[in-house]
Amino acid sequence: MASDEILVDARGHRCPVPTLRLRRALETAPAGTKVRLLADDPLARIDVPHFAAQIGAQVLEQAELQGTLSFLVAKT
Repeated sequence: MASDEILVDARGHRCPVPTLRLRRALETAPAGTKVRLLADDPLARIDVPHFAAQIGAQVLEQAELQGTLSFLVAKT
């Protein structure tokens, strides 16, 4: 993780909690900020990209490692 990223760890929570935590982090961050969301709810694969598209944010990375989903989202 880069030092200029905000980390939101929502592992152990079911949707919509990961997306709500991502929303909260993006709302308070200045434009250009990158937020990394960690989640282990499989529905986040669908919810996070959909949410990002709705608010005009960009999903820069999406990965999965040992059951943990990682999304890097940039606020525009």
